[in-house]
Amino acid sequence: MTTKVLVADDHGAVRAGLVLVLSAAPDIEVVGEASNGEEAITLARHLQPDVVLMDIRMPRMDGITATRQLVEFTDVLILTTFDLDEYVYGALRAGAAGFLLKDTDADALIEAIRLIARGEGMIAPEVTRRVINAFAHQYAPPTTESPDGLDELTTREREVLAHIGAGLSNREIAEALGMASTTTKTHVSRILTKLNLRSRVQAAVLARELRLHTDQPEPWARN
Repeated sequence: MTTKVLVADDHGAVRAGLVLVLSAAPDIEVVGEASNGEEAITLARHLQPDVVLMDIRMPRMDGITATRQLVEFTDVLILTTFDLDEYVYGALRAGAAGFLLKDTDADALIEAIRLIARGEGMIAPEVTRRVINAFAHQYAPPTTESPDGLDELTTREREVLAHIGAGLSNREIAEALGMASTTTKTHVSRILTKLNLRSRVQAAVLARELRLHTDQPEPWARN
């Protein structure tokens, strides 16, 4: 199945390069280009892309503001130059399905779009610890009130949420908790629904804010 992508970046040369890279993938179709957030929203409503590849710093409307509206009907992958950009945390809270750095190689970018189109989250591996850990702790204070739906989570769902916050994939969560990957995927889906979250990344940030803990080492601490 073909994944339709809208590219939003205020630099024409960057957009052209991204379009060239994505067009090389047989299962990805670039359906449009936008130079700012307002244009991205207008085009996305008309073109109905599966994924919007979104820059953060753009004129007229920035990527974070645009993401808040776009996630109502499509998935957003943030692509930024900055590996410790204060805007990234805001983008994740806005509902972005993930983010990558602009120096990500072509194959990784294409695979990230495929993952997000399948409903997974994607964060640049080299900055997972620095962003999810640093932003969730440094830029956002611990949550003092339980979010709506938290009391509806089962004990197992709370365990899964804690592991999401630790940065584990569905496969790793399944191994840690001794259950099938399909069961893990079902738990993740129910967690997002109960907590009214758009993406797995939002769930990870929330788990950090709630200070949920797991006995499993985080991926970057295993070697």
